[in-house]
Amino acid sequence: MIILEQVSKRFKRKPVLENVSLQIQPGEHIALVGSNGAGKTTLMRCLLGEYSCDGTISIGGLNPRHHRQKVLARIGFVPQLPPPLKMPVKQLIQFAAGVCNTAPKQIIDLTLQLGLDIQTLLHQPFVKLSGGQKQKLLIAIALGRNSDILIMDEPAANLDPKARQIFLELLQEKQEQAITLISSHRLDELAALVNRVLELDMGKVVIDEKVELKK
Repeated sequence: MIILEQVSKRFKRKPVLENVSLQIQPGEHIALVGSNGAGKTTLMRCLLGEYSCDGTISIGGLNPRHHRQKVLARIGFVPQLPPPLKMPVKQLIQFAAGVCNTAPKQIIDLTLQLGLDIQTLLHQPFVKLSGGQKQKLLIAIALGRNSDILIMDEPAANLDPKARQIFLELLQEKQEQAITLISSHRLDELAALVNRVLELDMGKVVIDEKVELKK
């Protein structure tokens, strides 16, 4: 279970999250929506333990800020903006797999399904890949890890239509084992994948609704 109690975050005295309280149970698949600046990415970063915040956050009974290694071992994460990592692709895959006792082959197999010829890129620095290549690799790492929580911030933004469709199919398979929290501007494409919608506005939860999965 994921529990947030009165979570608030400010940047230079500007409130970005204000008293957010939520409980997320196993089996829930959540679309996180809201305009730019609503606080969606900040909320995700707090869940990952990247930001300190007021209030409390508990993931499986652990504080993600104080127990980052244990918490991150349970999470597959796709950021909105790929990090400027200089490490070679092969090393990144090995590192990501090792954090949660996953065979690197699981990740490599997913890159191939997404249409990424990873074998030609293994020795290139991650930062030198194209936007689409980075996104496919990050998705493969998130879905290929042995994790039971998925946090994805605009995960399909740089995907071509074919890769987007494959990603949605792979995500649906992964959801059988994982809680998912997905931020997207295209709520229509998530309709078949979510059973709860959270909307943030100016750092506050303004909508929290259960919805039926659309087949």
